[in-house]
Amino acid sequence: MITFFQQGGYAFFVWSAFGVTLGLLLLEVFFLRREQHATLRRLVRIMRMRAQAGGW
Repeated sequence: MITFFQQGGYAFFVWSAFGVTLGLLLLEVFFLRREQHATLRRLVRIMRMRAQAGGW
């Protein structure tokens, strides 16, 4: 089992690559969710403006 984690002497590069990839994926999810919430807030604001103007 220890040889699996050592990766033939390249453990630092292998595991750091996994770590960087995981970090970037988590950042992507964070930014996508933030953008989704901003878009939904904009849509709600537009719908309220149209409702107040009597256009809906």
